[in-house]
Amino acid sequence: QVQLVESGGGLVQPGESLRLSCTASGSGFSIYNMGWYRQAPGKQRELVASITNVLRTNYADSVKGRFAISRDNAKNTVYLQMSSLKPEDTAVYYCNAVWKDAYWGQGTQVTVSS
Repeated sequence: QVQLVESGGGLVQPGESLRLSCTASGSGFSIYNMGWYRQAPGKQRELVASITNVLRTNYADSVKGRFAISRDNAKNTVYLQMSSLKPEDTAVYYCNAVWKDAYWGQGTQVTVSS
């Protein structure tokens, strides 16, 4: 199976920025379609951003213009650059990889609070 490890979460103030990273094990990363999801307490997991194996991106309306997803296939890594963070962005952020099967990382906590 594919193993995904997220990093970069933490506590930031509103308006600040944070970059999340997700590194995948093994070969074949460049073929995977990658995504970032988030889940706040008491809410369902939602798609935040995705990037396909041909670099097509998609964003949730709530983060459009503030977040940017990118990937570095040489490093087996997908990133989520988060800017202008709001308290509503507070959640556990999960990395997702899809190619025939779907895989998930363990999640990294992002807390936006003053």
